[in-house]
Amino acid sequence: MTDDVKLLMLAGDYVEDYEIMVPYQALSMLGYTVDVVCPDKKAGDKVLTAIHDFEGAQTYSEKPGHAFTLTADFDAIDTDDYLGLIVPGGRAPEYLRLNPRVLEIVRAFSDRPLAAICHGAQLLAAAGVIKGRKVSAYPACKPEVELAGGIYADIAVTDAVTDGELVSAPAWPAHPAWLAQFLKVLGANISI
Repeated sequence: MTDDVKLLMLAGDYVEDYEIMVPYQALSMLGYTVDVVCPDKKAGDKVLTAIHDFEGAQTYSEKPGHAFTLTADFDAIDTDDYLGLIVPGGRAPEYLRLNPRVLEIVRAFSDRPLAAICHGAQLLAAAGVIKGRKVSAYPACKPEVELAGGIYADIAVTDAVTDGELVSAPAWPAHPAWLAQFLKVLGANISI
C-alpha cells in the first residue's frame, strides 16, 4: 500500500453491524485509513449497530449489535481527501438519505471508487448516481434502484457486481466478493 491512502465510510445509528465492522477492519488491515463519519457526530462518538440475519423468515431478523466508534468528524470532511467511499447498509441509509450533505458526499464519488452494500443503495438512489448503472442491493431496495433509473442486479446473496467504479452487493454474505471487487476498483495489488 502507499502511505495514507484514505477511504471514507458513511455511518449512522442502526447501520448493519457486519457491513460496517468487516470492511472497516479488512481495509484497515490492508493499510488504508478508513474515516468513518456520521452527521451531527465527531470522532470518538458512537453509532449503534444492528445485526441482520437470515433465519428462514420472509425477511431478515434484527438484533442489537455493537457500538461502533467513529473515527472522524462529519463536519470536517473534504471529499477531495479520499480515494473512495463505502456505504454500508442496515437501517441507517433510510434516514441518512434525508441529509443534504450526505447526498453531496455520495455525489462527489459518482465517478470514483464507490462500494455500497444492502440498503446502501437507498443513498445511491436518493443522490441520483445510479441512472443507467447496474446495482445490486437487498431485494427490498429493487424498486428504489429502478425508480432512480438503475438496473437492478438480481444476484446471489454471496455475489457482488461492478459497474465502472461502482461495486455493490445484496448483503453481508457477499463480503468476500464485494471487498475483492472493490479492491480491484481501488487499484490495489494483493498477492499471496
